Amino acid sequence: MVCLFRAVWGLMNSPVIIPSDPKELIDLACSGNRAALARLISKIEHRNQDTEKLVELLYPLTGNAQVWGITGPPGAGKSTTVDRLITHLRAQGKKVAVVAVDPSSPFSGGAILGDRIRMQEHSGDNDVYIRSLGTRGRHGGLSHSTKEVVLAMDAAKFDIILVETAGVGQTELDILKLAQTVMVILVPESGDSIQMMKAGLMEIADLFVLNKADRPEADKLMRELTMMVGLNDHDEHSWMIPVCKTEANRDVGVQELLQVVASHQEWLKKSGKLEEKTKDFLKEEVVDILVAELKKSLDSILKTDGGKELLDQLYRKEIAPYQAAHLLAGRD
Repeated sequence: MVCLFRAVWGLMNSPVIIPSDPKELIDLACSGNRAALARLISKIEHRNQDTEKLVELLYPLTGNAQVWGITGPPGAGKSTTVDRLITHLRAQGKKVAVVAVDPSSPFSGGAILGDRIRMQEHSGDNDVYIRSLGTRGRHGGLSHSTKEVVLAMDAAKFDIILVETAGVGQTELDILKLAQTVMVILVPESGDSIQMMKAGLMEIADLFVLNKADRPEADKLMRELTMMVGLNDHDEHSWMIPVCKTEANRDVGVQELLQVVASHQEWLKKSGKLEEKTKDFLKEEVVDILVAELKKSLDSILKTDGGKELLDQLYRKEIAPYQAAHLLAGRD
């Protein structure tokens, strides 16, 4: 009897073998196995020879998750807000995945901060998955891998995918293309930088979150943001960007924030903007893939004898850069 118990216990606690075959790996990840999902995401992030096949198999399984972007300046409370959102979404029975995009290490290319410590209270919940990724030098704030990691999480049947970016600015517009709903989180101290960020913020935000709203100057920033939103042209069919007040560290205003996000998701569906945003994302995805493939091909060509001669001609100023580019493209 003891031997039988030990045998059953050993089977229950034996590690699951993670398959190397792409389809088997995806099947296991989509069945809820977190180790398989981690391996799948690592393969996507590291851009190995299986990436194309993995995305090909994943793509038909996607299209069900809501993708929310959370961005804002450092210190605005993005991670704390994400942590609170997870708690409320789990109370609603939603499965939640988080992609925390950190600045890349200059040595490894990976995320510097790693999985966010503030979110680790959810680590024992099998319906929450948190992964940190590096920007890998992308000025837009998101690497190409990030978009494909979101596809993997979508295929793995998460209801909501939260993408927290490393920062905000006029160049960091990638989150706009990836997320359906983008929250820009600010704090009262952000007021001085509003003028510099105004154009970028208005392009990025579907809603503003004024966090740490109990601090001095909160009402002043609230007025500035409301005025900024009011200056935009609106009609009965457009989305009027709301401004939500929160104190994420005390879980104040987060439930109301979720209601605003739900309203935006509903507006996206009714207005047809959800289909439009999805098609824009797919267009960007195809362009990104083609640009990466073209760059790889050109790098190979420029290493050949003919490519080196072309660079020498360019160096000797016998041809101009545009002429060199046209020659490489096969144009006269």
